[in-house]
Amino acid sequence: MEEQELADVAGRLYALPFDEFVAARIAAAKAAAAASNRLLSQAIKTLPKPSAAAWAVNMLAHHRPEAVRELRTLGETMQGAQAALDAAALRELSRERRKLLAEAVSAARLAAEQQGRAISGPVASEVEETLRAATADAAAAAAVQSGMLLRVLTADGVDRVDLEGAVAVPSALGQVPEPPVRPRASPAAQKPETPRTAGGRSGSPSRPKRPPADAPEKPRLQAVGRTPRPPSPSILDKALAALAEAETAAASAATETKTREEALQEASGEFTRLTAEVSEAKQRLRALEASLEAVRKDREAAAAEAKQAARAAERSRRTADLAKERVLRLRNTPD
Repeated sequence: MEEQELADVAGRLYALPFDEFVAARIAAAKAAAAASNRLLSQAIKTLPKPSAAAWAVNMLAHHRPEAVRELRTLGETMQGAQAALDAAALRELSRERRKLLAEAVSAARLAAEQQGRAISGPVASEVEETLRAATADAAAAAAVQSGMLLRVLTADGVDRVDLEGAVAVPSALGQVPEPPVRPRASPAAQKPETPRTAGGRSGSPSRPKRPPADAPEKPRLQAVGRTPRPPSPSILDKALAALAEAETAAASAATETKTREEALQEASGEFTRLTAEVSEAKQRLRALEASLEAVRKDREAAAAEAKQAARAAERSRRTADLAKERVLRLRNTPD
């Protein structure tokens, strides 16, 4: 079985409406079996149904791929700014990420609704969490862009995103195209490069000038020379970068809190409504039980009366029979 064949089938399946996935998977497996491709048929049968949030992200990847590409390119720019400890650029990029995430979540909601399924507030939060992870890790971005996501992704900003069991066909991640054009870095992001590059060309005043024989090595040494920073600026940059990340985390936490509060209000309203319905149902049940008891008593009274009437009728019948016999005897007796 070719992995590409499975990836092609999976790509079509994970682009379908949520409720059509299982039936389409069965049909695809049968079609592969009919074509004498038993290995492909078995592999198709094992393709898992995605979670609601993963499905919504897949709808975004299939129907609004430009939104996913924008997040991926922004994430690469943020990772570069993080590596350069450029706090100013990180703050600016974090604001841009919040904007793009909000737009992408709205686009995912719309794509899901167009495919016949609305997503709730908690599911939208999981969609945002997954898209945020795509901006923090290139592999996670490729997983989201594949359109074959199975579960929610999370990122802590330190470790790589765990992709175990996250993509239906992991081998397809290598086929996801890179963003076509990397966005130009912001002025804040470019600012730290100028003194380092210039310093690399002019050299430090305290160092002796290298002899011309070392000229071929100069580009390599320049690249190395740009890496170290003076102790004080490096510590400050780290603190500013940490501040920018903390501000981003605080904004995300505030958004998450608001979403959870809305979900709580919705659940509380539903609980109140169902409680009222249960109370009303209990009242109806008590009324029906009272009616049933009254009917039971009426039935018992009617049964007793019917029995008495039957006995009276039997007595009347016997009296009539005796009277009839007496009349017959009188007629047959001679005067």
